[in-house]
Amino acid sequence: MVKQERAARTREALVRAAAHEFEHTGYEGTSLTRVAGAAGISVGALTFHFSSKAGLAQAVRTRGDAAVRACVAEAGAGTEPALDSVVALTLALARLLEEDEVVRAAVRLWREVPDGDGTWSGLWLPAVAETLDRAGGAGLGADVAEHDVVLLAEYLLAGAESRLRERLHGPPAAGGGEGEGEGEGSVEGHLSRLWALVLPGLSKH
Repeated sequence: MVKQERAARTREALVRAAAHEFEHTGYEGTSLTRVAGAAGISVGALTFHFSSKAGLAQAVRTRGDAAVRACVAEAGAGTEPALDSVVALTLALARLLEEDEVVRAAVRLWREVPDGDGTWSGLWLPAVAETLDRAGGAGLGADVAEHDVVLLAEYLLAGAESRLRERLHGPPAAGGGEGEGEGEGSVEGHLSRLWALVLPGLSKH
């Protein structure tokens, strides 16, 4: 039992350390030596748990994917109108991206090391489509297609993820800061304001 608990703690430390590396340097830039060092173990001990970098990347992605699915399930448990539910889901995912380095690493791995089983947006975008489909167009303007709302949600969240990545890892702006107003608040807050701008054009009046 003690050995099992120690092994579980070691695997957890490795997944966390690997997520940090993958999120910051990408799959190709990640070194198993750095991952092992950050986890406080030897490379030999790392390979006991994960035989390759690909296996470690899969463990990170599995953990991140599970967090996204849990977020989708929680957001889908509400009783709001369809459009409100879609907005709430995208905001919850933006918040998850900001707060969870493992999720950010998983998203980057989806982009850099596709495995043919789907995409990052495939984890949550079907829930958007299903929410709108169940509502049968209720709450949408007469000239608004459900497909276009799905596409909008995908583009907005892709932009939020890109903006967050730039803010965390991009070069500092000239003068040591961002443009006026651009850096204020969270990415979730930015996304919320964008939704507020477009919702009047989507909703039934």
